[in-house]
Amino acid sequence: MSDRSLTRLAWSLCGLSLGLIACAIVLAVLDGADAQTVSLLLAPTASALVGGLVASRRPGNAVGWFFLGAAACFASTGVAAEYVALGLAGGWVMAWLLSWLWLPSIMLLLCFVPLYFPDGRLVSRRWRWLVRFALAFSVGTAAFSALKPGEIQEEGVVNPLGIEALRPFLDLLEAFVFGPYIVLLFAAAVSLVVRFRRSGSVERQQIKWLALAAVAIPVWFLTNAPVQAAAPDLFLVLDTFVFSFLIPLAAGIAILRYRLYDIDVIINRTLVYAALTVALALVYFGSVVGLQYVFRALGGGESSLAIVASTLVIAALFGPLRRRIQAFIDRAFYRKKYDAKETLSGFGSRLRDETDLDRLGDDLVTVVRETVQPEYASLWLQTPEGTR
Repeated sequence: MSDRSLTRLAWSLCGLSLGLIACAIVLAVLDGADAQTVSLLLAPTASALVGGLVASRRPGNAVGWFFLGAAACFASTGVAAEYVALGLAGGWVMAWLLSWLWLPSIMLLLCFVPLYFPDGRLVSRRWRWLVRFALAFSVGTAAFSALKPGEIQEEGVVNPLGIEALRPFLDLLEAFVFGPYIVLLFAAAVSLVVRFRRSGSVERQQIKWLALAAVAIPVWFLTNAPVQAAAPDLFLVLDTFVFSFLIPLAAGIAILRYRLYDIDVIINRTLVYAALTVALALVYFGSVVGLQYVFRALGGGESSLAIVASTLVIAALFGPLRRRIQAFIDRAFYRKKYDAKETLSGFGSRLRDETDLDRLGDDLVTVVRETVQPEYASLWLQTPEGTR
């Protein structure tokens, strides 16, 4: 198939997924769904758009097609769920699709994307066994869900294709499904680690984008409770973005190499401001509690002055504390850049006081060697007597 045909196919699948998402939202609105339900239905949007963009520009990269397949399955699941919720005719068909169609989307995003990211190829041929195992697991588990007798995902519809004679076997098999699933996800993550260790500078930057997006998910999950309590609407937007949009967007940026090296700046700023936020929060709450204790001991009651004083302390500490944390992060995680910065800073100080041109030239060559680390460095100066 030609690249033009693959591009048309990619955008067709993207349009199909977006159309299914719009259909699911219409059905949800008719059913009186809340904003949280609508946000869940919007979840495949980023995968569809990023998949269409990557697959159209890099037809040979399997990751784009994985995103498109996952988006189509998720969108179809959303349509099926809302169709069943409305109680329309033929709901058992949609409920049956709902019982197993979610599995391919999960496996594509959590297993196959890490295995083939970022260039659409495996780390080595030795990893083919894992792909075969993942395919067999996906097909087998989907068939297990499709043929399982009884009610379908608590939708109030009995699976018409369920085979009652297989119930003992399927019940026994259900107990062993979770183990292989965890093994597959762990092996896919390990493949990214192996690829990172073997890759060059460009591929390492690409993997950093995906890794940062993946790390943000558990961090958000552990820290989102205050945001949910203070601003539910903001929480809903951020929750949808983190869980549904962050990984596809990061993968798209990495594969298409758009501002690829900005990831180092993002990681650096994330470490600095995360540590700064935790430190200032501890100082704030500690000072509030301590000052309130002092006010209660002196005056017998609490005072708003504790909050005012703590706020002033935080304002005064912000700048110095940020600089100290920045220096610590640079020394701990960006040692080469930190050493280069210190070398340049020291050379700048000497440059203001040095008058010996020969010594200054030697210092300049030394600084270039220590910071840029070229294979060869020399300095040519134009003087009235000639070049030397």
